[in-house]
Amino acid sequence: MTRSQLLKLVLLLTLAATAGGALSACKRSNGQTNAAASASPTPSIIEVTTMAAVSRQLPQYFEATGNLAANEQTDVAPETSGRVAAVGVDIGTFVKKGQLLVRLEDADFKDRVDQAQAQLDQAKATLDQNRAKIGLKPGQKFNPDNVPEVAAARAALDLAEKNLKRYEKLVETGDISRTAFDIQKSQRDVTNEQYKALVHQAEQNYATVANSQAAVSAAQTNLSLAKRNLSYTNVTAPMAGYIADRPADVGEYISPQQKVATIVNINPLRVKIDVPEQAIPQIRQGESVSVGVAAYTDRTFSGRIARISPNVTANSRTLSVEADVDNPNGELKPGQFATIRVLLPQKGTAVMVPQRALRTISGATYVFVIKNGFAQQRLIQGGQTESDMVEIKSGISADEVVAISNVDQLSDGVAVRQ
Repeated sequence: MTRSQLLKLVLLLTLAATAGGALSACKRSNGQTNAAASASPTPSIIEVTTMAAVSRQLPQYFEATGNLAANEQTDVAPETSGRVAAVGVDIGTFVKKGQLLVRLEDADFKDRVDQAQAQLDQAKATLDQNRAKIGLKPGQKFNPDNVPEVAAARAALDLAEKNLKRYEKLVETGDISRTAFDIQKSQRDVTNEQYKALVHQAEQNYATVANSQAAVSAAQTNLSLAKRNLSYTNVTAPMAGYIADRPADVGEYISPQQKVATIVNINPLRVKIDVPEQAIPQIRQGESVSVGVAAYTDRTFSGRIARISPNVTANSRTLSVEADVDNPNGELKPGQFATIRVLLPQKGTAVMVPQRALRTISGATYVFVIKNGFAQQRLIQGGQTESDMVEIKSGISADEVVAISNVDQLSDGVAVRQ
């Protein structure tokens, strides 16, 4: 190969290498451009359903918390001592007024009733005998002249008085002697003394009747006491309600200082509410309240203001009131913690949106207002709820359009399509 041909070959190889490098650089440039294009896609548009915030009249209320308490509660203890023979209830049992709770052994009490009855029968028999002595019938007023002996003596005295008067006339005319008149007078005096003695005896017998009557009354009292003590062996419910405690067991000896059961009346329940000072003028007896408890998050219970304290608490400047809460099915229990809303007479205007429009982010609540095809994130302060609507106290105005679907996909400034 000549020198001239060699130079041509070197030149061709150099040109070929230069062209290959340029082609490779071109390919790398195209590849980087495509990669950059794929890394920056066009932003997507989120489909949303919207609704305008509405203005409504809402009932006004203030909220308080408290513990539910039984409307009535009583510890039941026996009126007499004795050993428990039977127990008729257990915890959770509903009892009516007068229903048997505990029965004590009653053999000794029955014996005392029989003994008192026998004493009464004996006292009545003695009374009847003493009445018969003076001819006195039950319910009849005492008169000594009704006693047979006294009546006979009275008749004899009347006859002696008549004879004496006749003798007085005869002695004046001289038909009889003065001696005969004196004898007749002496007989009248004797008859009078006999009559007085019999009257005194009848009065003494009547005093015996009175004592017998007192003995009968005492025996009747003893019998009534014995029967009452016998009735005490049946310990009954003083009111209707549920058995909250029943510490008495069969065979246990109990006294009037020991309770056998605790009864609670849970319909209605009571709850105490502390009313702030500024709301005091609006509180009226009979005002409605609604009560919520953690056990029933999806419902509330109705009640009414029943009692209002006459004083304001000096430290808290609140007024204590009590509400009665309807509990016909016993779903609420004494001791449950409750949230109470006291409805006030006037109503207020509120901005409302559906609850599904709200989104909580890091503990704060937002809604997304839709304007000109973009979402605006608004921090809001929520209020009371009504059905599926929630009050917005601040953050948006009435008639502003908010997103109510796909809110978890929204962010401030994102494009949307309605």
